[in-house]
Amino acid sequence: MSMSSHLEELRKKHELLSEKVEEVQRAPGSSDQEISELKKQKLKLKEEIERLSSATA
Repeated sequence: MSMSSHLEELRKKHELLSEKVEEVQRAPGSSDQEISELKKQKLKLKEEIERLSSATA
């Protein structure tokens, strides 16, 4: 897998997590812990994307 396709895949996962966070936040009875965990996953992906992007620049 090339670096650009790997980055694109990470961006897609990040976007899907963004949508999931919004969905869970709107759902009645959603737990703060679940939202927090999703946001942590999203942040890790963002950091990885930024790290890889700066390495290829």
